[in-house]
Amino acid sequence: MNFQIGLVVAGLVVGFIVGMTGVGGGSLMTPILLWFGISPTTAVGTDLLYAAITKCGGVYVHNKKKNINWTITGWLSLGSIPAALLTLYVLHILNADTTALNAVIKYSLGWALVFTSVAILFKKIILAFSQKHAGDKFHRESKTQNFLTVAIGVLLGVTVTLTSIGAGALGTVTLFFLYPLLPTNRLVGTEIAHAVPLTLVAGLGHASMGNLDLALLGQLLMGSLPGIYVGSMLAGKVPDLFLRNALAIMLFFVGFKLIT
Repeated sequence: MNFQIGLVVAGLVVGFIVGMTGVGGGSLMTPILLWFGISPTTAVGTDLLYAAITKCGGVYVHNKKKNINWTITGWLSLGSIPAALLTLYVLHILNADTTALNAVIKYSLGWALVFTSVAILFKKIILAFSQKHAGDKFHRESKTQNFLTVAIGVLLGVTVTLTSIGAGALGTVTLFFLYPLLPTNRLVGTEIAHAVPLTLVAGLGHASMGNLDLALLGQLLMGSLPGIYVGSMLAGKVPDLFLRNALAIMLFFVGFKLIT
């Protein structure tokens, strides 16, 4: 595709918001690409590789700070990677009918955005509830906890492969519930570490089906990489509650419009 300054600006804005709040990458980028007239399949496929590349830097930083629990990452991947591969196989079968495939992805994207907005809005309430029940049976018995972690991985694998979103906000909130005593920075770092292989596998799968635009990917990265850096530097200067609530409300209305 031809160079469009609007796509670079979109990457810059989304990168800035992710740097400021830690969420909103795929949730914002995919709807923006749809607004630019990119087909749902290409938007999702390109956004997945965009996410994998940008989050590699996050893994490096979090690992250096020892913010990643690799055991939890492993259990999540045990569910998400096979689920992503199975979802890609189903999408490959549906690929004969591009119209149907685009409709499935657009509808799934709408619901993913709605659930993501709810997760962002009620994050603190969910965290408080999970900490209150930290001594419950499934938190004490590692086998049950591991099984639920794999189940969350399956859910994320399907959602992320279909819509390119959910790995950040949905993944972190569900981990808050399962691991309430783990520090927030380690939960965020763990989910970022899990998101990289998941988005990479899903992105490469979409690319193999022709759902990737390298020129589009390059333009998004031109904006997002400096945007993430600047946003990270300014994190804390703007009230986090205001940013998250504004983001959640916007995502809800975008998602609602897609499913109605």
